[in-house]
Amino acid sequence: MTTTGKIGSLAELAAHIGDGDSVALGGSFLHRGPFALVRELVRAGRRDLEIVKQSPGYDIDLLCRAGAVRRARAGIVAMEGNFGLAPWYRRAIESGAVELEEHACATLTAGMRASAFGVPFQPIAGVHGSELATLNKWAELPDPYGSGSTVWVIPPIRPDVAVIHVNEITEQGDARVFGTTHWDRIMTRSAKKVLVVAERVVDAAEFSARPELTLVPHFLVTAAAVVPGGAWPGSCSPGYGIDYDAVSDYLTDDEHSLTAHLDRAPETTRSQPA
Repeated sequence: MTTTGKIGSLAELAAHIGDGDSVALGGSFLHRGPFALVRELVRAGRRDLEIVKQSPGYDIDLLCRAGAVRRARAGIVAMEGNFGLAPWYRRAIESGAVELEEHACATLTAGMRASAFGVPFQPIAGVHGSELATLNKWAELPDPYGSGSTVWVIPPIRPDVAVIHVNEITEQGDARVFGTTHWDRIMTRSAKKVLVVAERVVDAAEFSARPELTLVPHFLVTAAAVVPGGAWPGSCSPGYGIDYDAVSDYLTDDEHSLTAHLDRAPETTRSQPA
């Protein structure tokens, strides 16, 4: 298949991310994450990445396992209830190999909103009583309207790249998702550039018929790749669910399991655009 519009190969998409970049990853836990692109970064040998995500799991764990991460800005990190914590991520943080700026999901979202809105900070509720404010040196401001209360404010978080996985994309780069969008919308508005991995290409007329489903308009998208099944081993509703056996195999801690896992991925078993 030849490339058209903004759509190219997965390798070409990964080339937009360089060593040391700050990368926001869409989806949540094992659901609709841009996992094919994450695996391609591992294959490409990327290093010193900063990973930004409210609820990462498999994605950040895989990148930590491959030694690709320098720093993380994250809220809750887990492989979901079936598998518990993300083991290679945990080892990386505990050993000091990866620096952590710990967030709640809401504080990370607030920082992205500040970036998207072009303001120097974003107020956030729910921080009082937490040590996160002290750890991150966030500022606490008085209510300017005289209530006597205070509010914590989060500085802008502006990733170099946001990468999301979507159900459908047009050749021009319009992208849409069926079901929950997680934090993908604010990620794509806060980052300097947006990359998209899609399940399939559809005609622009289908988007025109349902404009309310368009999550990211083409003018925000830098480049895209089409990888059917690319959210594997996670889900991409309504197309497919989590491959729990594949996740379990990935978590096998031996020298061969990572290579076997990468070789089993859909992007290695299906042809990509040349």
